[in-house]
Amino acid sequence: MTKKQNQWRRRDFLKMGLAASLSPLLDKKESQKSVNNFLSEESLVPKNEPHSFSPDSMSLTSPLTGAGLAPLMEFKVAPIDPVRIGMVGVGGMGSAHVRNFLKIEGVVIRAVCDIVEEKVARIQKWVEEAGFPRPVGYSRGPRDFLRLCDQEDIDLVFTATPWEWHVPVCVAAMKAGKHAATEVPAAYTVDDCWELVETAEKYKRHCIMMENCCYDRPEMMCLNMVKKGLLGEIFYAEAGYLHDLRDVLFSGEGEALWRTDHHARRNGNLYPTHGLGPVSQCLDINRGDRFVYLVSMSSKSQGLNLYAAEKFGPQSREAIRRYALGDINVSLIYTALGKVITLIHDTSSPRPYSRIHRVQGTKGIFERWPERVYIEGRSAAHRWEELDKYQEYDHPVWKQLEEQSRGAGHGGMDFIEDYRLIRALREGRPLDIDVYDAVSWSVVTPLSESSVANKSKPVDFPDFTRGAWKTPRSLHVMDLP
Repeated sequence: MTKKQNQWRRRDFLKMGLAASLSPLLDKKESQKSVNNFLSEESLVPKNEPHSFSPDSMSLTSPLTGAGLAPLMEFKVAPIDPVRIGMVGVGGMGSAHVRNFLKIEGVVIRAVCDIVEEKVARIQKWVEEAGFPRPVGYSRGPRDFLRLCDQEDIDLVFTATPWEWHVPVCVAAMKAGKHAATEVPAAYTVDDCWELVETAEKYKRHCIMMENCCYDRPEMMCLNMVKKGLLGEIFYAEAGYLHDLRDVLFSGEGEALWRTDHHARRNGNLYPTHGLGPVSQCLDINRGDRFVYLVSMSSKSQGLNLYAAEKFGPQSREAIRRYALGDINVSLIYTALGKVITLIHDTSSPRPYSRIHRVQGTKGIFERWPERVYIEGRSAAHRWEELDKYQEYDHPVWKQLEEQSRGAGHGGMDFIEDYRLIRALREGRPLDIDVYDAVSWSVVTPLSESSVANKSKPVDFPDFTRGAWKTPRSLHVMDLP
């Protein structure tokens, strides 16, 4: 990170602190408007400052001393029962997680924090209606999560805030002795990735990224096939996030309040983990293999301007705004064992949803969009088969939790990821996704930005495990639930 960027970060935190201190002096409407402005991406970056990287400006080794720290491979803590949670950010996804937690045995929501007081009150009402004590509410401003983290009767702080708050919340939680869980991505700078790792190691706390797509049923079936050897040795995967977000980005509410600005000032793969997480598990990343380097390139940017011109008019602010993000970003990742991943990001094009999920092995291939499989010696020559012919590979986690997850978000996978987290904490087991997974999948964002900005030059991945990836270890989502 450059000196100028650091100056802006410090300045923005001062502004946010000022917002929090002034909010009690403003009427309710003006206070909320002020806080929303401070939390928008436009207030978090310098105006007219291009967001670019160069390999020389990124540290691939820890920016901290690392003295006395050791990787937390297979990390586990004494059983926690019940798991007492403090929620930070209870908009769309945060509220969905709350609904899941209210249905999972061994969970108590002790606190809830959001800059919108009405959202805090809504969650407090839900918790009481479910028969639990009213959680403590925090809504004094954008940094009121610091008070939540100091609350003694909390074991886990869970953040579902805009991206720029994921690291500050997780770091504050771990420093206060709490475990941390964050929505995706875990971080979007190399230094922030290292900070998550170093803080987890120093304070001996879990830091999990809640990547729900690792728990989707077809992805888990594919993983089960891979672990049972049906596809042979896996040597190639293709994944991505291909989701037409144009209407969301210009909706004027929800994610549009902060996500659109990332498109305006950054160019790379902004959202890698939905596609990368599941295929990384198939490739044993951080469990015998690791990402070594990537190359990345983006197409020109035009989709958002064309959409805005049609929706708002060609002279509208939205239509004439410059969007740095290319309509499609393609990255190639090379691993230590000579495997290759193609990773695609496309959120500005008219298209149906897809995460691709293609896993190729020496004995066969699995694809998700459309769902199909080919196994040499079992499938008819050169003919795809539907997944219903392979139901013996349905993952045992889904077999056990299908009824409980029915009706939950994203087809039930949101419930299963929450259930798996709570179950591991209650039983004192290692988590399915650890801090090294979280940062290895998330760091693709700044590395891709660097490669794109430098004519697609290869960019090395940091080794967040400091060599511990070389030791094969189990993937705990394969454990019986």
